[in-house]
Amino acid sequence: MTATLEHANICVSNPEQTAAWMQKIFGWHIRWQGPAINGGYSVHVGTKDQYLALYAPDKDLIEPAERYAHKGGLNHLAVVVDDLDKAEAAVREAGFEPMNHGDYEPGRRFYFLDGEGVEYELVQYD
Repeated sequence: MTATLEHANICVSNPEQTAAWMQKIFGWHIRWQGPAINGGYSVHVGTKDQYLALYAPDKDLIEPAERYAHKGGLNHLAVVVDDLDKAEAAVREAGFEPMNHGDYEPGRRFYFLDGEGVEYELVQYD
């Protein structure tokens, strides 16, 4: 049996705004958007087969827990790109700061934090 991750669901304060920069940087598209659980709103952005569900509840969000320190906490999301240098330029153009560059097997990578404080790893496999 083989399993493939279909989606992950994360809370953001503005799903449309987050989806917009993801479309520019990752080349993704909006698959669906509309009312969601508990009076919230969701935007599903990604590819034909995989996506992120960006969920905004109908109440204020609390600050996230410290990454790499809490059981069940989200540390980062990794996205494979075919041109890391082009992706880095797009990240900078979107107003985010690339950090923690690495070049080790099996590929090159860097990380950045979005405006919500979510950490992303972009990786290119050679």
